[in-house]
Amino acid sequence: MSVEQIDTLVIGAGQSGIAMSEHLSDMKVPHLVLERKRVAEAWRSQRWDSLVANGPAWHDRFPNLEFDDIGPDVFPPKERMAKYFEDYAAMIEAPVRTGVEVKQVKRCEKRPGFTVTTSEGVIEAQRVVAATGPFQVPDYPKIVPDAAGIQQFHSSAYKNPGQLADGAVLVVGGGASGSQIAEELRACGKTVYLSIGEHYRPPRAYRERDYVWWLGVLGKWDEIKTNSKKKHVAFAVSGYDGGKTVDFRRLAHQGITVLGLTKGYANGVLEIENDLAANIKAGDEAYFDVLREADAYVTRNDLDLPEEPDAWKLLDDPACVRSPILQLDLAKTGIKTIIWATGFKFDFSWLQVDAFDANGAPFHKRGISAETGIYFLGLPELTNRASSFIYGCWHDAKYIADHIALQRVYVAYEKR
Repeated sequence: MSVEQIDTLVIGAGQSGIAMSEHLSDMKVPHLVLERKRVAEAWRSQRWDSLVANGPAWHDRFPNLEFDDIGPDVFPPKERMAKYFEDYAAMIEAPVRTGVEVKQVKRCEKRPGFTVTTSEGVIEAQRVVAATGPFQVPDYPKIVPDAAGIQQFHSSAYKNPGQLADGAVLVVGGGASGSQIAEELRACGKTVYLSIGEHYRPPRAYRERDYVWWLGVLGKWDEIKTNSKKKHVAFAVSGYDGGKTVDFRRLAHQGITVLGLTKGYANGVLEIENDLAANIKAGDEAYFDVLREADAYVTRNDLDLPEEPDAWKLLDDPACVRSPILQLDLAKTGIKTIIWATGFKFDFSWLQVDAFDANGAPFHKRGISAETGIYFLGLPELTNRASSFIYGCWHDAKYIADHIALQRVYVAYEKR
């Protein structure tokens, strides 16, 4: 039985896989992209109905294709983002094979390359790019037992308010997902509690420029400066409702009860960390840092961007901040649903190669792994802050494709 051969196999046809395919094609590298479901599947099935991109259309795209049906400052809805990547794949004639799941990748014995076992047979590839992105396995703490009789699910399973049980809802997570879901549920008349931990809270826009623009001109995508943002904290920026700064005081004044970090559960009562005021204060400091740097940039470059004094004003602390709740009785508050907007963890169990550190995390430098011929793309902080964002993964893919092309030159070398 013959085994299919390919130079480079890309696993995943989301934004990372499509970007990788474009650069490999530009460098004349024979390759194949495998996707277990559809192109850009995560945008369809791991997002809620009202989700929009976190950046405006002029920015959250690849360089070679603009959106032709929405304005540049609009935040594209999730289905439009999925169509964008479908259109892009068609435009570049990406060799995508959908409906094929990769079961296992192992190094070939006594010959170069890797044996890739899929749901449709075996493929041998000289190189493998894991472009499965950062949203792999939903991750949330098993604090509240199933026996508590509370409806619980991860934010990736949330679609709309109609799927929730009657009663109040607790959303756990202060990032983009948690804040958007909480606000949507409150707008639908739900009684909402929102539990937040440490977070990074920038302005959505300032002085007529979106935050992604400030990230670029202030060098924050690359985070070369010593006062870069903290890693591993919730990134509270959103395109929800036309794009507004995530402000937990504002959400509280809209009727959402904001809490500190959820830390434990016993006898129907959640234990809440007494850190709400500190978390909000730290978020404010990050917010004002951006405003100060932006003002300095405008002055230094003599730009004609209007001042925005109202951006410096904070709302009054609501009651839930002044007198934080430290114990939340689920029965007394009527909470029937908990949505865990607490992120994802990696699952590379199918990739059985020596490319991981002692904790099971990918061991790499700019996506080039410790195992020769294995690459990672689309992971947070792969190169810098931009890596898990749409435009960032496109540039990361270009670097990896260049490395692959160079390796092919070494392999093809013959002494003359």
